[in-house]
Amino acid sequence: MRSLFALLLAGLLAAAAPARADTELTFYYPIAVGGPLTKVIDGLARDFEKEHPGIKVHPIYAGNYDDARIKALAALKAGQPAQISVLYSIDLYELLEQDVIVPWDDVATTADDKAWLKAFYPSLMMNGTYKGKVYGIPFQRSTIVLFWNKDAFKEVGLDPEKPPATWNEMTQMATKLVKRDAAGNVVRWGVMVPSTGYTYWMFQAFARQNGHDLMNPEGNRTIFADPDVIAALQYWRDLGAKYRVMPEGTIEWGTLRQAFTEGKTAMMWHTTGNLTAVKDTAKFPFGVAMLPASKQRGSPTGGGNFYMFKKTTREERKAALAFVKWMTTPERAAAWSIATGYVATRPDAYETPKLKDYARDFPQAVVARDQLKYATAELSTFQTGRVRKLLDDAIQAALTGQKTPAAALQAAQAEADRLLKPYR
Repeated sequence: MRSLFALLLAGLLAAAAPARADTELTFYYPIAVGGPLTKVIDGLARDFEKEHPGIKVHPIYAGNYDDARIKALAALKAGQPAQISVLYSIDLYELLEQDVIVPWDDVATTADDKAWLKAFYPSLMMNGTYKGKVYGIPFQRSTIVLFWNKDAFKEVGLDPEKPPATWNEMTQMATKLVKRDAAGNVVRWGVMVPSTGYTYWMFQAFARQNGHDLMNPEGNRTIFADPDVIAALQYWRDLGAKYRVMPEGTIEWGTLRQAFTEGKTAMMWHTTGNLTAVKDTAKFPFGVAMLPASKQRGSPTGGGNFYMFKKTTREERKAALAFVKWMTTPERAAAWSIATGYVATRPDAYETPKLKDYARDFPQAVVARDQLKYATAELSTFQTGRVRKLLDDAIQAALTGQKTPAAALQAAQAEADRLLKPYR
């Protein structure tokens, strides 16, 4: 009788005990590139919750990358922190300076976890690794690629299947592709390269192609005033001012994709993150190619990484690891690449049936992946925001004719040296 009473009492106590609370994850996600990505992210979060009862995921859509960083850091300071965020891959040094992130190695400790950390393309890990520790997990990553209008090529007698492989070829082709109306006004440019929004990123491609990166791996030195870097900016300026194949001055990042799909330029340099949006809106056949070479091919990587913040409990860190591992499986990396145009961040994603089939029918989807062998880390240093603005201002001063490329870049280098000297 006593044992029966004990069993009944235990049952009543268990029934009265509160249910175990879910582990809640909030993460900031930047909407910086075209496409209905909020629905995709919401769908992924719900699918994860179904497979992981006890974990709730709350995405917060925060504007562009800078907006996302500012809002995430403001929430941390206000005592309402997120556990993880997709932020710029180049935010690493600022996040380290503010001492707000932890390396994934601290949580990813099993053999399976460690294998996962090594599953990504090495060039995509450059911007997320510091002193041998992995702070950023590649998620929506990109390179710059060249888009070209095959109908426009055919119209002027160019091979529609042969994009420019070198700077000289691009200049020559772009010259043929410029189209004017009866009054002499340009109705189609030969090529456009955006020079607002992500000015330094585009310039980094020119510099890389001319043989140089713009910073050292330690993030405490820039290389803006090298003669080859200056020559790269001179070529960009010459496309508009000398060769007249591109508008002089600045070209807007945000409207260039539309200009291309409306036939206002025959070629454009842009992020592969816009590939799916171009595919869905262009009314003409188009190609995608690696960027043309000067001394070599080259593009910086770009895009966002998953970061984990310090103000997290042990349970939250475990849940965050489970979520980010789930989000970056080969199958989801493949699906994300198809949905957006971003590079699938790991080689085995390209071996999945879904992405194999997609790439067979739409070979443009693998160009950015193939370009990774020529890619370098995106410009990132200590004092990243200030250093980046120095370079952006210098480039725009040269493109608009306010300064020579040499004077603009030498001044930017001198100021960057002043900012970065304490970190050497």
